[in-house]
Amino acid sequence: MRVLVTGGAGFIGSHVVDALRARGHEAVVYDVRDDPRADVRDPEAVARALSGMDAVCHQAALVGLGDGVADAAEYVSRNDLGTAVLLSAMAEAGVPRLVLAGSMVVYGEGRYECPAHGVVRPGPRAEADLAAGRFDPTCPRCGAELAPGLVTEDAPTDPRNVYAATKLAQEHLSAAWARAANGTAVSLRYHNVYGPRMPRNTPYAGVASFFRSALERGEPPRVFEDGRQRRDFVHVRDVAAANVTALEAEPRPGTLTAYNTGSGDPHTVADLAHALAAAHGGPEPVITGEYRLGDVRHITADSSRLRAELGWKPEIGFAEGMREFARAR
Repeated sequence: MRVLVTGGAGFIGSHVVDALRARGHEAVVYDVRDDPRADVRDPEAVARALSGMDAVCHQAALVGLGDGVADAAEYVSRNDLGTAVLLSAMAEAGVPRLVLAGSMVVYGEGRYECPAHGVVRPGPRAEADLAAGRFDPTCPRCGAELAPGLVTEDAPTDPRNVYAATKLAQEHLSAAWARAANGTAVSLRYHNVYGPRMPRNTPYAGVASFFRSALERGEPPRVFEDGRQRRDFVHVRDVAAANVTALEAEPRPGTLTAYNTGSGDPHTVADLAHALAAAHGGPEPVITGEYRLGDVRHITADSSRLRAELGWKPEIGFAEGMREFARAR
């Protein structure tokens, strides 16, 4: 299979390229890092790149929370306009297969259960509660403490920042393309991806990268809130394997299928900080109590659909992955 990998020179995209080539596919990189003309917003450049392709693995995006709404236009331009241009060119060229780098941010908060009212959807956390150290959302009906659980793909979407809104829009655009072009589209909703080649010291780097950079400077990782917020940290090579599995599968034409892509082994952010500090040899993390509006408290994946329908499973455990990541370049 000849596959165009947008963002193929980036963190996740470069691992996807490696995984495709290891499986005998021809992976063609389309990335502004390699060629400033390789912009997914450029219809002519995209049309040329799609010539002779069998599929597209769309990893190119501006990532991170962003700066409130000040950079909303840039996020929408790169993520949504870029995706629209790509999909239009795919329809024109007759390229029938798409795997999209989706994100768990489309859910907002994760799954919560109230002892009295069952599964509930808490709203955004109030700044007054965060400032007072009340980090866990409560039942919107009775105010009781909630038990966090694993979020499934049929959970309602509730994007809570500009980046999240653009990732959901990418899915809607891809679904529209699949219906109009009778194409096959898969969105892999990545959870917290980490591993070698992860970007450093940028506003868009993940928490694992920030912690590792602090350790390399001889500083303790600074953990926001109380450190008990739960995430699903999944290794980048497992995510790359999921992309290849999705490209090789036979999903239903004319629709988009979303799959959570996580390790299935949730950990707290404090667990992450302590594991990296131990692998690096210290210093120990500091729990700061600081917070960011727009962050969610708990979001962990139920990835059983991806395992059951496509046969994918993660291979790299948390402890092994953190030991490698602590020393990776």
